[in-house]
Amino acid sequence: QVHLVESGGGLVQAGGSLRLSCAASGGTFSNYAVGWFRQAPGKEREFVAAIGWSGITRYYADPVKDRFTISRDSAKNTVRLQMNSLKPEDTAVYYCAAHLAYYSTTVSQKNTEYDNWGQGTQVTVSS
Repeated sequence: QVHLVESGGGLVQAGGSLRLSCAASGGTFSNYAVGWFRQAPGKEREFVAAIGWSGITRYYADPVKDRFTISRDSAKNTVRLQMNSLKPEDTAVYYCAAHLAYYSTTVSQKNTEYDNWGQGTQVTVSS
């Protein structure tokens, strides 16, 4: 088990940028794939981006491709989500999550396969 804490959320105007961080403690973080999910009011939690433990395998949801970049700093046990060209529809609570992965290419896009979750950070994009 790893403990995850998100930070970096806030209020930004459309077209702006934010960088979210997910700091991990406990467990061996290098054995985990990490994903970002988001949940807007009245909507289901949806996949945003994920990265394998080597940092090479990355997946993005179609709505955020070419705007968001996921990366990890193994030395700091941190995964970041750089969000550019933000749109009002990106407004949501953003959660980071982690699951154990034997292979570096094993990266899930399904929230049900993640068993470690942070508390979430609010991102609000004004028009």
